[in-house]
Amino acid sequence: MEIQALLITFREVLEALLIVGIITTYLKRMDHKQYTKYVWLGAGLAVLASVGVAMLFQVVFTGFAAMGSEIYLKVGIMVISTILLTQMVFWMAKHSRDLKGNMEGKMEKFISTGNVVGMVIHSFLVVLREGVETVFFFAAITGGNIGAAMQGWGAITGVIIAAVISYFFFRGTMHIPLKTFFKVTGAFIILISAGLLVQAISMMQDINLIGSVIPHVYDITWLLPEHPIDYDHYIRDHGVEPLLSGDVGIFLKALFGYSSMPSIEEVIAYIGYFVGIYLLTSFQNNQGEQEALSNHSVMELKTNTSRK
Repeated sequence: MEIQALLITFREVLEALLIVGIITTYLKRMDHKQYTKYVWLGAGLAVLASVGVAMLFQVVFTGFAAMGSEIYLKVGIMVISTILLTQMVFWMAKHSRDLKGNMEGKMEKFISTGNVVGMVIHSFLVVLREGVETVFFFAAITGGNIGAAMQGWGAITGVIIAAVISYFFFRGTMHIPLKTFFKVTGAFIILISAGLLVQAISMMQDINLIGSVIPHVYDITWLLPEHPIDYDHYIRDHGVEPLLSGDVGIFLKALFGYSSMPSIEEVIAYIGYFVGIYLLTSFQNNQGEQEALSNHSVMELKTNTSRK
């Protein structure tokens, strides 16, 4: 859980800090430093609102638990989190190409019209989006115990690392292309997302919400059990120890959705998810190349026309 929390918090906080940093840096460079306080005001209000969303979410989850229906909420959270994580990766992959230009363009409009309220609302919504997503993801990886994720070393470490990287990035001492950076972190996020998807399927099969054609495609408990209890049971039933500890299995299950005895539906979903990601990525890249080629052709046409 802590590793998942670290990666998610690091990614979400870094995105928020990069966007806010781009805005404030632009305002200072354009000699409009007086507006930066409004940007930070919106960001601060968004952090408070995110904490409020987390508290509200916890109350709702507790209510479901009291009714004995928390398992259905857990499944729903995992499925929605998978969708959000996937969408987040593709959104950043697309917008990281001109994230700086988009943010600066919006700020220029706010400055030219003197729209201070717009600045506050814009920074508020940017940070709130990351905050609400973080709450959802924490609920998914902890089974609803959002407070435990927020107070754990993983989330705290993720915030610190994101803050340090943002600081050096804007000081000019760290030169990392945003597109490359988000590709690398996006790969880890996709692995977490795939894990949440197969865990949701496993939970639905456990409560007989969906069936299974082949409940166990293979059994590698002898190599790497899923839990310490599987480790103990394997020793009891076979008289020998598995090669690896159940604690390793817990780590891999939490991070990548590992299962020592997956159903055929889990295997298909896991493989299918990565195939879908590959196809979507290929489509997005082709679309980007076509847009770039189209823009280049338009520029050449304009140049030739001006020469004539």
